[in-house]
Amino acid sequence: MTRHIIINLFRFIILVLLQIFVFNHFQLMGFINPYVYILFILLLPLETPRWLLLFLGFILGYVIDYFSHSIGINIFSTVLVAYLRPVFIQYVIPKLEPGPDVSISIKQIGFNSFLTYTGILVFIHHITLFYLEIFRISYFFTTLKNAILSSIFTIILILISQYLFYSRKK
Repeated sequence: MTRHIIINLFRFIILVLLQIFVFNHFQLMGFINPYVYILFILLLPLETPRWLLLFLGFILGYVIDYFSHSIGINIFSTVLVAYLRPVFIQYVIPKLEPGPDVSISIKQIGFNSFLTYTGILVFIHHITLFYLEIFRISYFFTTLKNAILSSIFTIILILISQYLFYSRKK
């Protein structure tokens, strides 16, 4: 149990630092922005209580908002993803035996389930984040394009991180 807390704390710190110092300053083609910090919420253990998911989503969003000089858009987006995560786990991920060692990863749930789970939640996060940031209906299609392309790029980075840090399922 303590091992999982340390791993998740380390993951939180690394993802926040990467987001603040690398990915917040990274724009591909001027409008594609990766937001990989959401990976922290996505990879939390399967049995994480909902109240803790919401609290961690709030803390994560607050830290990113603070260092990004934005006002609540990351908080709203990460809390929304934390709130919806159990629903998508129930419908997208195959039945896993509950236990303290069960976490969400390509190794645990397989590529297709992980891609579906990650893709849906990353897209929800990005679409919420981008529309809250712009907050204008006149930029609907431009914002949608930016959210889709940024989601694709973020998902690619998440998949790369999974293959770098987790061994393949045999």
